[in-house]
Order: sequence, then C-alpha cells, then structure tokens
Amino acid sequence: MSTAILTGPPVPGSSLEGDLRSLGFDVRVSPGADRTAELLAEVPGADRVAVVDARFVGHVHSLRLALTDPRFPAAAVPGALTVQPAGRAALTRALARAGEPDTARAAAGAPAAISSDTVLPDVLAQGVETDGTPVHRPDLGSLVATVPGDPQARNEARQAVLAVDDEAVRLRSSVKARDGFFTTYCVSPYSRHIARWCARRGLTPNQVTTASLITALIAAGFAATGTRAGFAVAGLLLLLSFVLDCADGQLARYSLQYSTMGAWLDATFDRAKEYAFYAGLALGAARAGDDVWALALGAMVLQTCRHVVDFSFNEANHDAVSNTSPTAALSDKLDSVGWTVWVRRMIVLPIGERWAMIAVLTAVTTPRIVFYALLVGCGFAACYTTAGRLLRSLTRKATRTERATRALAELADSGPLAETVARAARPLARRLPAIAPPVIALLGGGALAATAALSPYGSLWPLLAAVGYVLTSGLAVARPLGGALDWLVPPAFRAAEYGTILALAARADVDGALPAAFGLVSAVAYHHYDTVYRIRGGTGAPPQWLVRVIGGHEGRILAVALLAALVTATDFTIALTALAVVVALVVLVESIRFWVSSAAPAVHDEGEPA
Repeated sequence: MSTAILTGPPVPGSSLEGDLRSLGFDVRVSPGADRTAELLAEVPGADRVAVVDARFVGHVHSLRLALTDPRFPAAAVPGALTVQPAGRAALTRALARAGEPDTARAAAGAPAAISSDTVLPDVLAQGVETDGTPVHRPDLGSLVATVPGDPQARNEARQAVLAVDDEAVRLRSSVKARDGFFTTYCVSPYSRHIARWCARRGLTPNQVTTASLITALIAAGFAATGTRAGFAVAGLLLLLSFVLDCADGQLARYSLQYSTMGAWLDATFDRAKEYAFYAGLALGAARAGDDVWALALGAMVLQTCRHVVDFSFNEANHDAVSNTSPTAALSDKLDSVGWTVWVRRMIVLPIGERWAMIAVLTAVTTPRIVFYALLVGCGFAACYTTAGRLLRSLTRKATRTERATRALAELADSGPLAETVARAARPLARRLPAIAPPVIALLGGGALAATAALSPYGSLWPLLAAVGYVLTSGLAVARPLGGALDWLVPPAFRAAEYGTILALAARADVDGALPAAFGLVSAVAYHHYDTVYRIRGGTGAPPQWLVRVIGGHEGRILAVALLAALVTATDFTIALTALAVVVALVVLVESIRFWVSSAAPAVHDEGEPA
C-alpha cells in the first residue's frame, strides 16, 4: 500500500490529488506540519508514504519517478518526497525536528523556520539525508517539478508543463542510455512501444521475460529438428525472443516495476536462452549427420569466459582509487568521435549483434557455420577487450580496496582443497612478485587443459595434472588479490575448468560424452553467473557451504579427472550426467531461495550489454 500526504492549503484548479491517485496513492490532506505528523503516525509501518506540497506543479512522470521507484529507500523531487518502510523512522524524526524551535532546528542542519512559504517535503528530504538515509533524486531532464511561490510563477510553471510531452519523455527514457548498435537502431524503436502496450494491459516485466524464455526454448526446439524449415523458423523465433528480451527491461523502466524476482530472471535467462539454443543447434546438426557438440561447448566456454573477464575486471576496479590511465584517456578520445563509438560497441559482439548473427546464420546456413562464426567473432572480441583491459591495468596506478579484493576472491570460487593449500602456502606467497597470482593461475590451468587434450582417454596424466592444478590454484589465491593483473585469476580458473571438461569428454569419444559435458558446464556456469549478480547486488557471494558442497573449481576438476582415469568412456558419460544433475539441483535450489527472498537485491544491469 502507498499513502500520500498533501501538505498545505489546496490550490484551486489543481489536479495534483487526482495525479497521485492515478499513481496508486491513497491521498490524505494536511494543512500543516502538526497534522502531517498525526497522519504519518496513522499510516501502517509496512506502507510506502509520500509527502507532497499541495502547491506542486509538474509532470505526472516527475511524480512517478520520485514516488513509485521501489529501488530506493527514499526519493525526492522539488515539492515531493517518498520513503519506503526502511526510511520511515528517519522521516518521523525529520518531521519532529521540523516542529522544533529555530535554534534546535538550526543545530540539526534544518532551515531556520517553517512558514507558509516553506516547502515542507524539501525540508523533510534534507532532514532524512541528515539522519543518514540516502535520498535518490532522479534526473528529470526536460520534465518539470517545482513549487511556485506566486500566481505568476505558477502560470509559468504550468506553461512549461504543457510545452513538454511527458509521455514521450517516459517512452524515450524506457530505453537504455547505452546499448549496442543493433539494439538501438533495429529493435528499440519498436520494442519500447511493445513495452508500453504491455504496461497498458497490466502485464509485468517478469511475464514478458518468461515469454522471451519460452520463445527461445521453442526456437531451440525448431533448431533441434535439423530441417531447413526448422532452422528458418528457429532464426525468426530467436529474433522475436530478443525483441521481448529488450521489451521486458523497457517495460520495467517505463512502469518502474523493479523487483527481486525480476532481477534474478533478467540476470540468468539470457544465458539460459543462448545456451539452450546452442544445444538445439547441436541436436539438429546430429539429426543431419554432423556432430558439432564440441563446437557448441567450445562456443559456450568462450562466451562464458568472455563474461568472466568483464565481470572480474569491473569488480576489481569498481571502487579503485587511482589516476586515469593513458589507455582510458585514448578510449575517451575515440568515443568523442561519433562513428567510433558504434564500431567499438559492435566489434565486441554484444548480445544484440551476437543474437542477430546467430539467427540469420541459423536460417540460411548450417549449425557448423553458426558455431564457426561464433568462435571467430567471440574469439576476436575476447582478444580485443582483454587486451584493452590489460593495457589499462598496466598503465594505471591503482590501489584496490578491500571490497575489490574480496570480490575477486569470491569470483575465484575456491573450494576446500584450494583453501587448504592457500593457508599452507601463505608464507611462500608473500615472497613472490606481484605478478605471481595470475601467472601461476594461467600456467597451472593451461598445463591442465593441454594435458587433458593431448592425453588418451584413461591416462593418468590428466589426473596428475589435476593434482598439480589444485596446488597451483591454492598458491594463486594464497594472498589477497590486490595486484594490477589479479583480475585475471578468476577467468583463468574458469577457462581451466570448462576447457578441461571439454577436452576429457572429447577424448572419451563416445556418444553422449560431449552433451553430458555441455550439461555439466552449463550447471557450473549458472553458479558462476549467480555469484556475479549477487556480488553486484552488494550481498556477497553464495554461502560457503554451497561452494564446499559442489567442491569449488579445483575439486570439480579433480573429480572429473579421477573419473576419466578410473571408469570406461561409457560410464564416464553417465558420471558426467549425474554430476551435472547434482550440481544443477543444488545450485538452482539455493539460487531460487535467495532471489525470491525479501533480502535479495534488485539488480538491473544498465551497463554495457553482454
């Protein structure tokens, strides 16, 4: 429930009360601060409450932005303030201070007097902030939100409101400020109208997100038929799924319907859709007599490792205290030239360009060509972005905060074996040079993956290499990951784990081994994506018990290598399948429990498209 308290005498001809009711508020009228305090006390503690000056003049969307966004404990525009239940105590104290004598209020940092000209919501917003509750102030742009002091100013404000179409502003602002070329020019011009159509019919972003997932799964089913008609329909449905994927976020921004469940769906369904489509293509190719499971798994490994590089670098530099690097300065200079912005966004193959490429190639070529294009395109994009991040790291003097080093340790996903080695190796790690952690992680992971790829199935060499990997992975995290290149450690671990599973399954050379490996990597990758979005939400990584139960990256690698050394290729396929099911069940149950809980953060990625 939401309650709005209108303060001050009503203004003849004002539509403010109706505007507030249209936004879902139960409106109560207060002539002054004393009555406002009484009305506030009557509002249930679990309700959102807004205080709005009766003289307010502005766009309805200005009020919507300030009063209905669920992501902030408090928000305000001139003449209007809202607080969530978590900020109610701060509002009550601010209102109490508003009625104190001038000297006491001045000592508390409030204006010296409450008079008929005072805008009470603005005074309360300042008091709430003074009390320690941050107040979000949305960027209104051309929208109007003001409290005129006289009839002439009121008339001018009303003319300013009429001069700007707030619905056009609302529709335009529903689109991400930064997005890829394909999304910006080929999807958003009409997907935002789909979002508005959905809003006017009461549909929620979660329903649109679910529709996008179902559409992608149907597309994967058509791809799995292995027929030319099936591939053509699959390509069209994949594009439709992407349009809906854009529309769900635009609907959330258009109607300010953000939720914890929406955060979880938005953070995970994109990967589920893409990787399910990879599997559909591989199944369709198999029906046509072409085995491309290794290519499908390779494309998934490469794409996931690309994301881990981005996530790890961004978390390492989330709040780094440093000077700007020459590389960053060059990047900013290039972005000042219009066409280079779009070229640089396109060559990293963001989700819009990538899905468009997959859809078109699926419709007109074969799954093998689709995966070749993905591997080449994503490989080039990975080299480009990683090289840029390396240059920035090497040319920038940065001091990592404790939060950044903790985030990198959580992204590393170290299990009990690596933690034991890390504790024992701590004295040695302190004497190693700053570059040691990423070098050790890359060498250990590279040696393991190469050994698995070159050794015949059933050989003990991959098992011995896995034991060595446990030692090197523990040594790599034996000290805090605060070095300039330590953000490379988590992606090195991901590449080692996923690449080793791929290599061992390929060497097994039996039907079902690579699909089983695809399932296992999918389950583990979901866990790693879930970790990233929890960290972004400020709640930290999944609980330690979960990491220990699924073994950590080094424990899973050791288990898979041990199975490959001890069981037949057919039994190895069964074991991989069972391991995939166990990991998926444990990770999904804990993830669902977390994201549907009231404590889960509302994470909505407005940054660079993935």
